[in-house]
Amino acid sequence: MTDETAEDSVIPENLTQYTEDQIRTLDPLTHIRERPGMYVGRMGDGSHSDDGIYVMFKEVVDNAVDEFIMHAGRRIDIRIDDGTFTIRDYGRGIPLAKVVDCVSKINTGGKFDTDAFQFSVGMNGVGTKAVNALSEYFKVVSYRDGKFKEAEFHRSVLTSEKDGATDERNGTLVIFTPDRELFPKFVIHTEEVEKRLWLYAWLNSGLSLYLNNQRYYSKNGLLDLISDKLEDDANLYPVIHFKDTMLEFALCHTADTGEKYYSFVNGQYTSDGGTHLSAFKGALTRAVNEHFGKNFDAKDLRDGIIGAIAVRIKNPQFESQTKNKLCNTDIKSWIETAVKNAMIDWFLKHPDDAQQLLEKIQRNQDVRKEIQQIQNKSKPMAKRLSLRNSKLKDSKHHLGDKSKFADETMIFLTEGDSAGSSLVESRDPDYQAVFPLRGKPFNTWGKKLDAVYTNEELYYIMRTLNIEDDTENLRYAKIVIATDADVDGLHIRNLLLTFFLQYFESLVMSGHVFIFETPLFRVRDKKRTFYCYSEEERDQRAKELGKSAEITRFKGLGEISPKEFKQFIGKDIRLEKVTIENTKGIPEMLRFYMGTNDESRWAHIQDNLV
Repeated sequence: MTDETAEDSVIPENLTQYTEDQIRTLDPLTHIRERPGMYVGRMGDGSHSDDGIYVMFKEVVDNAVDEFIMHAGRRIDIRIDDGTFTIRDYGRGIPLAKVVDCVSKINTGGKFDTDAFQFSVGMNGVGTKAVNALSEYFKVVSYRDGKFKEAEFHRSVLTSEKDGATDERNGTLVIFTPDRELFPKFVIHTEEVEKRLWLYAWLNSGLSLYLNNQRYYSKNGLLDLISDKLEDDANLYPVIHFKDTMLEFALCHTADTGEKYYSFVNGQYTSDGGTHLSAFKGALTRAVNEHFGKNFDAKDLRDGIIGAIAVRIKNPQFESQTKNKLCNTDIKSWIETAVKNAMIDWFLKHPDDAQQLLEKIQRNQDVRKEIQQIQNKSKPMAKRLSLRNSKLKDSKHHLGDKSKFADETMIFLTEGDSAGSSLVESRDPDYQAVFPLRGKPFNTWGKKLDAVYTNEELYYIMRTLNIEDDTENLRYAKIVIATDADVDGLHIRNLLLTFFLQYFESLVMSGHVFIFETPLFRVRDKKRTFYCYSEEERDQRAKELGKSAEITRFKGLGEISPKEFKQFIGKDIRLEKVTIENTKGIPEMLRFYMGTNDESRWAHIQDNLV
């Protein structure tokens, strides 16, 4: 025995024991409750579109949409009331003898039978069970041919069953309340639900969805989706639309930069794309180059494009249980062929519109070459920046990593060194980076992109975020603007938002930019301390503490000690996502707030001055 193996064989006294007693076998529903993120992704509080409560809602609606896809129901009724979702479809209804099993036993379902559900997107026996397991209250009722079967559950435990005769139309009713033990601070934001319902409607033309009696309906499918996302007269040519039984797509170009896609499979919105979207993009490049006899760069072809694709396939394979990214590789060939042929056919039938598309691509090509010249001129600055000691305090992990922190990574763009130092001392270096700004950033409104390359501060922000060539390579999941709660802080916030909207609009549109909310007041006595985010909250806490209340007004982030700051950037961090439904009105908004002073802006400031 060598010295090394001899030393390794000695077990330290303080080492945690690892014996048969430490081995556990969990039943499937307990596993779901103990590892919910594996089934519904991020837990969240309802402020993000991908939070678990919306994934749970989606799983139930997916089943209802599957009935429509199988021509067994054209209406879905939805109600949201005090943290509870109610979904009623008018499909075939779950077979009565299997109702309890279908919502409580893993790997039980009808979607293993490709005849009953040829183009299903449901989780094949997991989805509704996961919703049940993660709900404080769950109820299912199946109505089928004059009879019904009802079952109620509490945290996946069956509490009651009923059956009998009914006059209700065939279909399924599901009512559930997400468990506040697992989602302690969740709030259902109706606008997030509405976004999902419009996606279902656009994807399933002819399906009527009702949310609290408001109808969501589309006659023209993806054509309606693209038309809705466009500004008035923003498209350079009529929207291209193709549809058959297995494939539908729509697209057009605008004068804007960037590219935006919506991709779907079997009724499922794949927010992260996948093989179907890759095939769609590749086919567009091949079709254009083949028809026009050119060799355009793919980026030149796609800059300014807005497109959508939907496919129906058997046995879809996804990257994870949340089904955000399609992984089937065998579908790429037929999608590429079908899209390319449809595009070439459109070019031949619409030569004038095809010319508009060609001219847009050529303009993109000219702009790209101009940017390359600017980048070449900026190389001395890039070299100088790489040599100097940046104030950036980076995180250990980044968005592109395959670590558990990747989706939580964030960078604080903060106002000055004092605020930056508090953040640096109190942050979690695993996933939180800090970039202290030097004074007020340059106002980029109305400036060309070369303004970024001639301004050292903005250039370094761009390089730090890794978005110089493509926003898809963003290093952090969240860009957090952290400024003081005063006039100067608000101005700096607006300057940064202008920078992102002017040159990197897709970062905002895809939900990567946030505003950091910090307390305005501290109200305390000798026993209790409260941090308040509004004057109303301050007055309420002061009244609660009485005459002994001591009130502190935080004018700047630097006034908050690192010890206090830690709780504000931990698991209870308050972030307000910068949301823009579409790009309509952005140029005018930036001109009004960041352009040359005029009487209307002065009047607005006077009317809203606090």
